[in-house]
Amino acid sequence: MNKSPLILAVGGLLAMAAGIGIGRFVYTPILPPMVEALSLSKAEAGLIASANFVGYLAGALLAAVRLPGSRRGWLLAGLVLNVVCLAAMGATTSLVLFLLLRLAAGIASAFCLIFSSALVLDRLAQSGRSGLSALHFAGVGIGIALSAVVVALLGDWRNMWLASAGLAALAAIAVALTVPAEAATATAAARAPRTRLSSAFILLAVAYFLFGIGYIITATFLIDIVRGSPAIRHLEPYAWVLVGIGAAPSVVLWGALGRRIGTLPAFAVASLVEAAGVVASVLWVQTLGVVIAALFLGGTFMGLTALGLIGARESGVGDPRGRIALMTASFSLGQIIGPVFAGIVYDSTGSLVWPSLFAAAGLVLAALLSLGSQRFAPSHASASRAARRPEA
Repeated sequence: MNKSPLILAVGGLLAMAAGIGIGRFVYTPILPPMVEALSLSKAEAGLIASANFVGYLAGALLAAVRLPGSRRGWLLAGLVLNVVCLAAMGATTSLVLFLLLRLAAGIASAFCLIFSSALVLDRLAQSGRSGLSALHFAGVGIGIALSAVVVALLGDWRNMWLASAGLAALAAIAVALTVPAEAATATAAARAPRTRLSSAFILLAVAYFLFGIGYIITATFLIDIVRGSPAIRHLEPYAWVLVGIGAAPSVVLWGALGRRIGTLPAFAVASLVEAAGVVASVLWVQTLGVVIAALFLGGTFMGLTALGLIGARESGVGDPRGRIALMTASFSLGQIIGPVFAGIVYDSTGSLVWPSLFAAAGLVLAALLSLGSQRFAPSHASASRAARRPEA
């Protein structure tokens, strides 16, 4: 059964909203009331977050191998597992279960991103509608904003998890209706032999690793920074909504810039903008500084995610799942290291300033590496656009 490119892109949007925007990031706004209700230590709260990051890495590595069955089947399995994990988080108070559930949720999130991106981006490219990929990636920001609003309206942390599961379940049902099974040609492409990884791809993967470190420290501790600063504590219910609002249209904007100046140069610009937001989060702890930090974080992290994955997809031929999975694994390593490093430095200095400045420096280096990748394969971007032109 064929679906129009627009319907397919909407299905991808819903998959990303459920698996990433809600399943992955709803922990951030739920964390403060959950910590207070259960008297969790910061170490325990960080451990729960790290379990999700480890699961995300494991899911990326699993998706990189030749799993049996269809890509759509694994996408739907990830969506179902995501709903189960969200609901179960509100039904227990056991730290061990929290760790296991967030570990499984991380695997589910990686499956949702990798398999939905491989399915949707492939088909949009084949139909000459690659521009709709922005709609697919916008799902993360929409999921963040919707779940943040729902969480802000509820008082009990258990209800927050259950309501988030309900949102994710509705989205999963819609994905099943809008993303059809692969055609025979797509299945054949999925069985195509892997291509060798180019030096340009390796440079991009290292930049993606640094992006993982660069964004996650602010993404993890922004609400904590706001909550711990009396002058701006009133912004706590709104800061994460601002991140989602910034993320929702960001892929459209960065995608347009990518088409104008090239995918990798746009990645470099977005990295520098995000670095400015990271610096603002710790050096400008006032109302305007928090607003800028939230909007710059939300306005770049999904743009960088999309540009990186599009760059990985364009760096070879055949099924892009392996390259997307390797990029996701590289990103995951970065975001596992980032909070641990920040926690160690915070315990030693009592401040997040230095780890945040380190993260900003990593984003600047990521910008330089992405430009290096562009120079390593100077004809790639133009060749890619030429290859797509007849389809438009």
